[in-house]
Amino acid sequence: MPVPTPRQTAGPFYPVDWEGDTDGDLVRVTGAAAVAQGVVTHLRGRVLDIRGAPVPGAVVEIWQCDALGRYRHPRDRQSRRDEGFQGHGRVVAGADGSYAFRTIRPVAYPGRTPHIHAAIAAPGRQPLVTQFYVEGEPLNERDGLFNALRDPLQRDAVMLRLEHADRTETGVLLANRDIVLG
Repeated sequence: MPVPTPRQTAGPFYPVDWEGDTDGDLVRVTGAAAVAQGVVTHLRGRVLDIRGAPVPGAVVEIWQCDALGRYRHPRDRQSRRDEGFQGHGRVVAGADGSYAFRTIRPVAYPGRTPHIHAAIAAPGRQPLVTQFYVEGEPLNERDGLFNALRDPLQRDAVMLRLEHADRTETGVLLANRDIVLG
């Protein structure tokens, strides 16, 4: 039986504006000439129920800071932002529960290890908000939210194993992460 994906905070920078470009490709912003800075990373997986069955139609949202450590959010007032990075995206899981995003490898910023926020909503189920962390990242051991997960199975359930994926796209990384709704 799969381990339910643990709940975590949405953080202070949950997107306030879902207008405009909010698709699954965070590396290109519609109408912008620039492409996002950072290492392109494909994040894929399936949304499953506790029995391991797919949850088709689940809405999966992700948001994260750009390669400069800045969120696309009005309360994040750092001086520079990567205008080529969409910052957040939303997709609907397919009939087999699959979802896919094209984003960047998450980066650290003061006080936090690299992470990607995720929110999942499915009909008839309680919404889930969580965060995904990079496996092997040294800053994980100093991150308060990551360390709040004491159970090794829960930690594993939010870990991203980044692999080189040149067959997908030259010079990119790939992480497969299933999301299990409890």
